[in-house]
Amino acid sequence: MSQMTQTLTTTPPTDDLVVPFHCDRCGALAKVRVVLASGSDLVFCGHHAREYEGKLRDIAVDIIDTEGEQHVTA
Repeated sequence: MSQMTQTLTTTPPTDDLVVPFHCDRCGALAKVRVVLASGSDLVFCGHHAREYEGKLRDIAVDIIDTEGEQHVTA
């Protein structure tokens, strides 16, 4: 039986989601990009971005809403 290992990958450092990225939680089209202090980021659909908004604001360096290109510095 083989063992799986976790690998951290990052999204290319762009200000918007030019390439259609998908929600890290459900796979739907991403609407929000959350940049973390480590330089990595998370992407979420609108539903999951709203669901986790409070927690994301606590850990984010920047939150980018691609719908209106709004940057919300945490």
